[in-house]
Amino acid sequence: MEAAAAAPAPAQAAERDPEHHQHHHGCLAVRTSLPRCALGAGGGSSLAGSSDEASCGSPRWIGRGLSCVCIKRKGAYERICMNLTPVQEERLQRLKHRMKVYFDPSRRDHQEALKALWHATYPDQELQGLISEQWKDMGWQGRDPSTDFRGAGFISLENLLFFAKTFSASFQRLLKKQCGNRATWEYPFAVAGVNITFMIMQMLDLQSTKPRTFVRAIFIQMLSEDEWAFDLLYCVAFVVMDKQWLDKNASYMDFNEVLKSTRTQLERELMLDDVMRIEDMPSYSLLC
Repeated sequence: MEAAAAAPAPAQAAERDPEHHQHHHGCLAVRTSLPRCALGAGGGSSLAGSSDEASCGSPRWIGRGLSCVCIKRKGAYERICMNLTPVQEERLQRLKHRMKVYFDPSRRDHQEALKALWHATYPDQELQGLISEQWKDMGWQGRDPSTDFRGAGFISLENLLFFAKTFSASFQRLLKKQCGNRATWEYPFAVAGVNITFMIMQMLDLQSTKPRTFVRAIFIQMLSEDEWAFDLLYCVAFVVMDKQWLDKNASYMDFNEVLKSTRTQLERELMLDDVMRIEDMPSYSLLC
């Protein structure tokens, strides 16, 4: 399997009162029980049949300079604003910075993170060195794991380490391929993890200057509730990918197709009415 560079990336959410209006930088965030969106893009009222109302809930609304999108969640319409709150802006910029950091094998902190991943994965085995045949046991392509971080960068290592420390049982189960009827040619665990980070980065489209997807807007809302939302989503994505792998009786050459279906399922779950945070996603229950 080629690494991501060569591939085609619990706080409870506050429930808004149905009639409560909240201003963010001139943009009106609202959850309303009206049968359709009755507010214009700038927060003022709009007449029935206006362009804003006609486009409400449509992907065509994204990326056209409008300040909000309106989607139906929990049986009511919720307005999601493109003008970010200070908390959202701070956390989004921090996440974007993480995404831009390349893995640098000469940096001490990157070396220590790689060692930390080894010790979290194999607490009873001594690491022989940052370049060693041992790394192949974790699912890296060669003796030097630093060559596999190309497309996703340092954040992919952070994601693996977060998974190993936060959901150690699930991490070990997937690493050791303990569940289901496994293929003769299995996916390499660590490299798969790098590709999952890269897939999520593409799915969320966080580096674009203009919002282009509802999934991005929803995720940014989640980010305001939990700054570790990206890392949690990564853990969910990994267990979803493994389940898809088993359900499809997949083998090594099917990995890219499994990754595509994993992305589709994540997008579907993020758009569900009752999903207001990562922990609300149905597949979150797969983690342990």
